Amino acid sequence: MRVGFLQYNVAFGEPEANRQRVSDLIGDAQFDLLVLPELCFSGYYMPSREATFRLAESFETGKSFEFVKGISKRHDGAVVFGFPELSRDKVYNSAALVLPDGKCHLYRKTHLFNLEKHWFDPGDSGFSIHEFRGTRIGLMICFDWRFPESARTLMLKGADIICHPSNLVLPSCQDAMVTRCLENGVFAITCNRWGADRQDEEEIRFTGRSQITSSRGEVLARAGVEEDAIVIVEIEPLRARDKSVNALNDMVSDRKEEFYFK
Repeated sequence: MRVGFLQYNVAFGEPEANRQRVSDLIGDAQFDLLVLPELCFSGYYMPSREATFRLAESFETGKSFEFVKGISKRHDGAVVFGFPELSRDKVYNSAALVLPDGKCHLYRKTHLFNLEKHWFDPGDSGFSIHEFRGTRIGLMICFDWRFPESARTLMLKGADIICHPSNLVLPSCQDAMVTRCLENGVFAITCNRWGADRQDEEEIRFTGRSQITSSRGEVLARAGVEEDAIVIVEIEPLRARDKSVNALNDMVSDRKEEFYFK
């Protein structure tokens, strides 16, 4: 399976320009699964909750969905992207998995980071798995990485690949994802952005270094700190279903739930 990420510098509040940038960077790339960053067309650093509503769009019917559905169909591959989701009187930090047939699956960020708690409503979708071309795909967003239960829940639900759109500002995630993949035996595609968002005198800078991690904790590909990059690698996602550590240990059957905190 050809899987990859598209890392770029998102221009805040310029969705049309960002969509054009994505189209240019993808070019004629061939993929089965491509992950874009969190909030990849709107930008991240919201000046207010009201501004978040202005940039938000509805699941499946927003302009970004029309655009991403076109990419998915044209390239015959699934695309995961982050967007501010408008849902009646609420706005969520969400991600969607868009399939070539136009079908879409939604995830709302479970663990909001810092000022996101002022901009977004708490995610209420929970974690779920979706099958595409015989592969089971799960979604989480950015700061979800800091909570091991996120990846563990996706693994226990059967994920082969975790798609992880992000706007990372802390320095530890990329290394932590090696552990998340190793302890759960899953592949992960962490797609970050680079550059900065500014509001008045305040600035948030992003760490780049998007990466693809194997089910054995190997970094298969990683982008630079400050570069636009589309990176696609070939993986065998069904290897994630082998949870053996050695002849006598298995990451699932060796779990001792009766001793774990509940």
